[in-house]
Amino acid sequence: MVPTKAAREDPRRAEECGCAPTPAESRELRAGVSRRTLLGAGTAGLVAPIVAGPLLPSAFAATYPSWDDVQAAKANEATKAAEVQRIQGFIQSLTGEVARTRTAAEQAAGAFYTAQQEYFEAAVRADTLQSQADAEAANATDAANKAGRVAAQLYRDGGDQTSLELFFSGSAATADDLLTRLGVMDKLLERNQRVYATAITARDAAQSLTDQAVVARDERDRLQAVAEQKMSESQQAADAAQAALDAQTLNLGQLQAQLAALQDTTAKTIADYQAGVEAARIAEEQRRAAERAEAERLAAAGNGGGVVSSGWARPTSWRRTSDFGPRSSQCGNGYCSTSYHYGVDLSGGCSAGIYAAAAGTVVYAGYNGGYGNYIKIDHGGGIGTGYAHIRNGGFNVGYGQRVNAGDLIGSEGNTGNAFGCNLHFEAYVNGSPVNPINFLADRGVSI
Repeated sequence: MVPTKAAREDPRRAEECGCAPTPAESRELRAGVSRRTLLGAGTAGLVAPIVAGPLLPSAFAATYPSWDDVQAAKANEATKAAEVQRIQGFIQSLTGEVARTRTAAEQAAGAFYTAQQEYFEAAVRADTLQSQADAEAANATDAANKAGRVAAQLYRDGGDQTSLELFFSGSAATADDLLTRLGVMDKLLERNQRVYATAITARDAAQSLTDQAVVARDERDRLQAVAEQKMSESQQAADAAQAALDAQTLNLGQLQAQLAALQDTTAKTIADYQAGVEAARIAEEQRRAAERAEAERLAAAGNGGGVVSSGWARPTSWRRTSDFGPRSSQCGNGYCSTSYHYGVDLSGGCSAGIYAAAAGTVVYAGYNGGYGNYIKIDHGGGIGTGYAHIRNGGFNVGYGQRVNAGDLIGSEGNTGNAFGCNLHFEAYVNGSPVNPINFLADRGVSI
């Protein structure tokens, strides 16, 4: 579920590889740059795509021109032309990297979503078959016991003494034991054929369903491994896309201003262009600060995030609008919903706060196909939770980060396949989705 087990267990190894920013460095960088807002309406929020080659494109290591370089280049036409060409190359490289890694991230996120849904379907099928097998096994035992009672009654009414002694000799703990003994009681079977046939049918059905459940579990496990691999690849791809976007965000504005300064034939000074870049930077910081303040104001409403004695918390303070399990497919907003809902929908409106249901580690934070912007938290012991449809720019945590129960991790949106702003919340046991309503209720949390 993460790029390497060693790096997950020892964060220092991520720092030693030298191939990419460490999680701590990435969080520090992104504190000043919005993680998601510039990836586009459909893919904003990608924090991880799979790309061939190095994680960081060569353009990231480039030495960009300073304003002193630009000032010096303006004094000589040949030097100026060369500097113009160099800056244009940097701009093209940055723009190209964003487009390339964004496309790779979209593809990886789509593959992850598809693999995840196929795994969920297989998990539900395996559980359903096993439940049916258990029910048929119980039916077989009940029918066999019923046949035994009927046989006893027949004996009291004049049955075969020899057959009856055979039937009751020894203990018969299972349906098969009882049926074997009933099978030699020819006279009684003639008078009790319907009950016996029912028991045989139930026993055979139980065995058939058990065999199918074994095959289904094997397929479930195979698809789980595929889904985990696709999640890891998607996280890597989104990280590469975010790195490209961060590099563009940090450098593109200044490069464009430097290019304009070199190509300008008016009396406008280099200082004027520098001032324009600084003014744009301040305006963007103010815009993001206002956006964060509004999100925090909305997140503070209600009682979401309150931690109970079990150490678990409600993931949002708002009402439930869709339950777990089979449902009628609904169409709208360019797509149709699935006929099986692997989580619950909780709707508080756009930008309403989303909270970690328990302490754990963020093992995915990025785009995930129909889930839109999505966070998955590993709580240990085979327990996990998922949070989908997070708004663009609404991530408060990143991949690899430790969170506590009740921490604000994001805010509601309508990214992916959603009919409106809401939180799609899922709970996982050993990777398989379970009913979050019952899951949280067992831990003292009501949703």
